[in-house]
Amino acid sequence: MKIPFWKAHGAGNDFLFTFAAGLVPGVDLSTLAAAICDRHTGAGADGWYLIEKTPEADARIRLFNSDGSQAELSGNGTRCAAAVLMECGMAGPEVRIATGAGLRTLNLRGRSGMGFEFSMDCGEPVMAGRWHHDAVIVDVGNPQCAVPVQTLDFDWRSLGREIEGSPHFAGRTNVSFFRSTADHSIEARFYERGAGPTKSSGTGSLGAAAAAILLGMVRSPVEVRTEGGVLVVDWLGPGNRAVLTGPAVLVASGVFFAEPASRQGIIEEIWKQQC
Repeated sequence: MKIPFWKAHGAGNDFLFTFAAGLVPGVDLSTLAAAICDRHTGAGADGWYLIEKTPEADARIRLFNSDGSQAELSGNGTRCAAAVLMECGMAGPEVRIATGAGLRTLNLRGRSGMGFEFSMDCGEPVMAGRWHHDAVIVDVGNPQCAVPVQTLDFDWRSLGREIEGSPHFAGRTNVSFFRSTADHSIEARFYERGAGPTKSSGTGSLGAAAAAILLGMVRSPVEVRTEGGVLVVDWLGPGNRAVLTGPAVLVASGVFFAEPASRQGIIEEIWKQQC
């Protein structure tokens, strides 16, 4: 079975995008997501999106993590979805996307070839409490556990896995580790729910920056330096909306040949064209 896709990344956090018009009801999307995202036997990505038409916005997107679980929102992924929609002629420089965390509006800041930069209105981050390791729990449309550290020279991947699956977090949580590097800058690493370590995270950057602002470690705007690049968070604190700015790069389009064991039911007539 052939599944057309776009591939894009936001600061190294990569995603696949498929238009959902041809999906037959009953298809096991979670199993298919894990198959297409596999970096050895699939197309390889941190997550897979289905793009659907909707009257309320330019498009609706559904995100499946690389382990097949669903997620409410990805900041990097939503910017990449905006790039796909613009390239396909389905949106202008202001892009309105319905996500699992509600409507998000993105504005194009610049474009060079297949590279885009968008700013996204993320709503207001909400502090939901504190936890072990001096962590700040933040709701940014998905759950974030932001942990301030003195250095990133430790096994943060193992600790991130432990925190992600802690019984304290019903349904697991995203985890970021961050340290202040200047008045307007932090460095961060991410262990994402359902995907594991990622080069960057848009909502993770938002959660880490919000936590750093709430703790008095930095001031807005905050540059978040990740392994995959720099994202910028503008947030003036409680009562204000946050804006996340960063890149989205279209890198490939192709077709995934789904094995019969990777689905239940069948997939028929998925768009023969990429758009």
